[in-house]
Amino acid sequence: MRPLIIGLLVIALAGCGARGGTENDGGDSAAAVPKQDLGTLKNVCGPGEPKPSGAQGVTDSEIKVGVFTDMGFSKKPEMVDAAKVFTEWCNAAGGIDGRKIVPVTRDARLMEVRQRMTEACKSDFVLAGGSAGLDGQGVETRLTCMLPEFPAQSSQAQARGADLQVMANGAALGYNDYAGFYSWLINEKYPSSKSDVGVIAGDSPVTKVMIGQHTETVAGVGGKVTYTGLYPVRGVSDWTPFAQAMKDKKVKGLVFLGQLDHLAKLVQSLTSIGHKLDWIDTTNNAYGPQFIQLAGAALKSQPSYADISGMHPLEKAAANPATQQLVTMFKQYAPDAEVNLPVLRSFSAWLLFAKAAGACDELTRACVLENAKKETEWTAGGLRAPLDLSDPASPPKCWNAVHATPDGWEPADFGANSGAYRCEDVSHKYTGEYPSPLTLKDVGKTMADLK
Repeated sequence: MRPLIIGLLVIALAGCGARGGTENDGGDSAAAVPKQDLGTLKNVCGPGEPKPSGAQGVTDSEIKVGVFTDMGFSKKPEMVDAAKVFTEWCNAAGGIDGRKIVPVTRDARLMEVRQRMTEACKSDFVLAGGSAGLDGQGVETRLTCMLPEFPAQSSQAQARGADLQVMANGAALGYNDYAGFYSWLINEKYPSSKSDVGVIAGDSPVTKVMIGQHTETVAGVGGKVTYTGLYPVRGVSDWTPFAQAMKDKKVKGLVFLGQLDHLAKLVQSLTSIGHKLDWIDTTNNAYGPQFIQLAGAALKSQPSYADISGMHPLEKAAANPATQQLVTMFKQYAPDAEVNLPVLRSFSAWLLFAKAAGACDELTRACVLENAKKETEWTAGGLRAPLDLSDPASPPKCWNAVHATPDGWEPADFGANSGAYRCEDVSHKYTGEYPSPLTLKDVGKTMADLK
């Protein structure tokens, strides 16, 4: 998985474009939703007689779980939607050994992460299934109050792979999880592009770090970046100068780190001046119907792809029981909500928390965190390719890609060798110096303080 949606901060600063929605077939009726299982995960939730717990946020009948979101700023409710669907389904099955999960929305509104984290520290048992664009602002507070988290995704270097965290979609700390994807693009699919790759990003401190990381990754798998561009995070009225600069530099492959509507305009400008790229890495921000609608016919001449983090493609939900079940659950519990990539990531995090909590004899933060870290082949019941969650520095072994066409997204022909995924030993460990995630030592704490 790409634990980070590349460009998430850019999207937030620029008004938060759609992130990863896609069309899918309806599939089974709501009545077909299993009551306790999800995919290959059995008895995720169910009744029981829970033993007393002195943990914060836990009573004899409830577990209070915080859910971070930027919904008040982005207007994107995916984390809240996922929390609603998962907890209603889980609670209908009996909850976690009889305790109902109570999701508490922590709306950071982009700039209020620290405030919401302070509130969560006072009442929540853990954080699960959420994300915030500026999540790094809350890590020191979270570690100081010893609050574990199971995020759907993480954005900033201080947060991704920090202590008291298990990322259900992989942290890949110190690695770039696009390595296999880029190797396929430049060495197999479009080998003539390997010495003419461009990178363009919204101008922010976070994306400047990403430019360095992606540039060295392209080089690490045999390519060369010959053009780097920065544009104002809120976009520009005319993308022709950027398109012309790429044409002048003879760019053949492009890594785009930014907002999907900006990319759509750039694609159209490239087409207008007659410069056809071999490939574009849209990043999975663009994975959804909005990018298709905005880019339109230009996608015929500008091959555009996204690595979707090892998540089973929604377009093929009917071929994967776990994905189809999730789609059906949304039809039952939130029929007007969009099922998208952030939702899939959120569900993976919720499932990890529920499984780890259900395995505790006495429900404590330490027990849940310890159980989650035991997962060495985590697939979220089949929603995604397997990941080793026991080591946050473990690079992903499997990836998959989708291709944007004027008619919609579809799985790309990327050489899948394990079901819907390509699993191999292609990886790139960073050689540059980048910010590190915070640790308990940074706040004067140790694991002995976790109860």
